[in-house]
Amino acid sequence: MSIKNKITLIMSGSLLLILLLYILLSFYTTQANLKKDSESKMLIAARQVAASIEQSRYSSDYVERQIGEMLRMASILAAKELPEDYHDIDNNKLKKLSQEVGVTDISLMVRTREDVVIIKSSDPKEIGMSTQDWGFWFTAFKQLFNMQKVTVSQGMYIDKFWSGPFEYSTSNPGYIDKWGYYYDGKRNYMIDPYIRSDAVNDYAKMVSPEAVLDKTKAVNPQILEITCINPQTFGNENMADNGFDSFNIKLRNRPIQYGTYNYGDLSRDKQAVSQAIKTGSNVVFDTRIHGKKVIKGFIPVFNPDQSVYIISIVMDYQIISQILHEQLFNYIAISAVLLLVVIIGSYVLAGYFIRPIKSILVKVRDVSEGHFDTPLIINSKDELGLLSSKINTMTASLSDYTNQLKQAVEENKSVKDHLESIIQQTADAIHTVDWSGRVLQVNKAFENLYGWSSSEVLGRRLKIVPDFLEEEEQKRLKALRLGDQLPPSETLRLKRDDTLVEVSISTAPVKDEEGNIISFISVSRDMTERNKMDELLRRSEKLTTVGQLAAGVAHEIRNPLTTLRGFLQLQRENNRLSPLHNEIMLSELDRINLIVSEFLILAKPQAIQFQVKSIRSILNDVISLLDSQAHLFGIEFKFEFEHENFKVHCEENQMKQVFINIIKNSIEAMENGGVIRIELFRLNPEEIGITITDQGIGIPSHIMPKLGEPFFTSKENGTGLGLMISQGIIEGHKGMMEIFSKPGQGTRVDIILPVAGDTEQTKS
Repeated sequence: MSIKNKITLIMSGSLLLILLLYILLSFYTTQANLKKDSESKMLIAARQVAASIEQSRYSSDYVERQIGEMLRMASILAAKELPEDYHDIDNNKLKKLSQEVGVTDISLMVRTREDVVIIKSSDPKEIGMSTQDWGFWFTAFKQLFNMQKVTVSQGMYIDKFWSGPFEYSTSNPGYIDKWGYYYDGKRNYMIDPYIRSDAVNDYAKMVSPEAVLDKTKAVNPQILEITCINPQTFGNENMADNGFDSFNIKLRNRPIQYGTYNYGDLSRDKQAVSQAIKTGSNVVFDTRIHGKKVIKGFIPVFNPDQSVYIISIVMDYQIISQILHEQLFNYIAISAVLLLVVIIGSYVLAGYFIRPIKSILVKVRDVSEGHFDTPLIINSKDELGLLSSKINTMTASLSDYTNQLKQAVEENKSVKDHLESIIQQTADAIHTVDWSGRVLQVNKAFENLYGWSSSEVLGRRLKIVPDFLEEEEQKRLKALRLGDQLPPSETLRLKRDDTLVEVSISTAPVKDEEGNIISFISVSRDMTERNKMDELLRRSEKLTTVGQLAAGVAHEIRNPLTTLRGFLQLQRENNRLSPLHNEIMLSELDRINLIVSEFLILAKPQAIQFQVKSIRSILNDVISLLDSQAHLFGIEFKFEFEHENFKVHCEENQMKQVFINIIKNSIEAMENGGVIRIELFRLNPEEIGITITDQGIGIPSHIMPKLGEPFFTSKENGTGLGLMISQGIIEGHKGMMEIFSKPGQGTRVDIILPVAGDTEQTKS
């Protein structure tokens, strides 16, 4: 692609990126503003509905008081006409009396042991009805029967009379009734007059906020639904998805007090209602209901009487989407026109700027062909003119450097010949292979070591790696190809006659000027004689160690033997056995047996069987074993174990022996008691750590270097082999043990063990 096209593309692309960012920013800003506007409309509509509800409540309270007063007068008139015992009253008399006092019906209520029931009524449907499940009405009935002032929050109370609010009839749910309850304490029943008529139903509908809800939706088409929610019963187990509750059907307790619930998502709406009540703030979210995207808002309304209800408003998201789409279309159209103008302008402008560059390209082409004589003509003093001047300078320098380079090539050829001579004369075998393993070059030492001549191996894949080492060699090559630096390694290689030779081989990648690996060079050194010498040295060192151990064992056993000999001579001279002497001799024999046993364990470990075991369980077993001894010394164990159940590949008894040796040393070092802290944790994905820390007397610094030496101990009855054996066990488990101590501050032992892998767990 030419520079002219690149400049045009860069300018156009930059403008396109800026326009895209601007469109996205405008899109999301407009969307946020439209949502905020929708929330404001929701809040205004909610305030209108709340005001309508409050106005409805005031109007309803006024009419209820007027009708309640009428029912009270009717109750007083009925009380004058009725005897004090309800047995003397029949239902026909009540029907006639209700017509005389101007009410729909009159019922008589009596109190039983646990209930208040209707015993007589001018309406046969009311007879036998229980009021135990009527909520606050039942509370009011009991207060009236006890001649107490009714203290429930709904209805009115005036001197032995209480009138409930407008409510749906229990015996005839299609009507809204107004009840009154009168009890003067002289009779064995309560007088219950009530009014039931179409007028009451019409009035209840007239003062209902439903008309305001419909008018609000008509004024604002974006509002799909307005619902007044009762948070006390909304979302209960009896409520259906459409908001109907067959159990809570009264005006005061039904979940949907006003409006409809056609755009409901019951589980999410219940959470929103709970959040609005809890926080006292509006809850607004986007959702999709019946295949339509909507905005739902839940606005809590708190009344002066501490009651609260929720106004839910559902708004159509389509208007917001329509506005956003229109705005997006306008932005895209404007951006397309602007982008076209910039593309044309940048293309013309780029053509003007690159004219001097063409002359520079012609000169560069001449230089690449080796023509350095003709300089560039400089007509401007800007950056391109400065570039032309530098190219003229560069051309002159290239002419000088070319001559010098020819001379350097001759010198390099001489150095190359010298290096090849050195490689051919070196005693180490050197061979180079390409990426696929084909031999590129070998030296004379390679031919002498492996038996192949250069003509036999060049261009071929050489078979010098034994089959049993092929997998290991592939891993080394893979690491080299990834760029890793590998140290020299001692291994076995095949000669031409299929015999094995011990070599130390070092392989390194050969890279080109760009750092890409093009081949691998290997240097092999015959290690046969050196390994023989190393083996002799190891045997000599082992014999020295065995001699030292034998001398130590002989020294440790000599003292108990001297004691045994002395007591045996004494008993022979006295010609009698002494129980005390026998006990001492048996003790000395046990000491000899202990020394020999530990020496045998050290010199020749017993046959062991490794299994996958929980290190936590092993530690718990050891602690259970030593817990009683620790309590005798006033010592407490403190555990800091991670929750993970770490498993290791180990011999369980040997691991227990290590932990017993270490913890017993800690107990014996804490003469005044204290705490032994045992920590178990993951050090890294492949290893776990165990730390045992005591509060003992500590170990002096001059003793620390001698820890682990055979028969070195600071204990009166110790052998000095326990710590050495423990270190041998940990090393046998491919782990590591370190000891840190300060006099007077205690001792810490750190143990690191490898975690058991999946393969090991399968074997166990």
